[in-house]
Amino acid sequence: MKTLSISGKTRETTGTKDAIHMRKAGNVPCVLYGGTEQLNFLVDEKQFSKLLYTPDAYLVSLDVSGKQAKAIVQDAQFDKITDKILHVDFMEAVPGKYLTVKIPVVTHGSPLGVKKGGKLQVKIRRLTVKGLVDDLPDHITIEVAHLELGESILIKELKNDKLKFLDPQNAAVVTVRTTREAEAPAAAAGATAATPGAPAAPAAAGAAAPAAAAPAAGAAAKKDDKPAAKK
Repeated sequence: MKTLSISGKTRETTGTKDAIHMRKAGNVPCVLYGGTEQLNFLVDEKQFSKLLYTPDAYLVSLDVSGKQAKAIVQDAQFDKITDKILHVDFMEAVPGKYLTVKIPVVTHGSPLGVKKGGKLQVKIRRLTVKGLVDDLPDHITIEVAHLELGESILIKELKNDKLKFLDPQNAAVVTVRTTREAEAPAAAAGATAATPGAPAAPAAAGAAAPAAAAPAAGAAAKKDDKPAAKK
């Protein structure tokens, strides 16, 4: 996994009022947990531009007032109106301890269904996985070249000996969606297949003729069955 360095300073005081004051000064309140102790600290919000506003996953090398630690972002809170960062939670990456993280998905290959007019759709862009810090990849590559129209790859079909996939097992990660462009050739093929049967229509009409004649013959028979008039 890629590594990104972030430096901060220990937060001496805590509380809502203190956090508001720190945010106005351009700092983001943070917390590091999961190790031997919990650490509250502040980081200049500019340092989060590459860490939070990107699809990539990073292992963070923290330096908080001289204390060194490896960690991953566990959660980040944003202001609903201004979208400014309010708080960031870091989980310490302890050697030998399993971590739960979100890893971006990268597709490889051009699906057969796309060549027929379909569209490849990535339904889950970041997979939730569990693994040791040394086994966490930068991204998870999924081979899609074999996918036909309407076919998908599910979570349960992904294989990795060192990672456990935590998303719903029947959820589709990628799928090749049928489009109008893909449906047009199929509709044209159906119309072409129906054309050779057109001459059969007169035969159907001809077949109807005896059926129509049958009632007429029956009517004539009834007429002949009427008793002759008395003289």
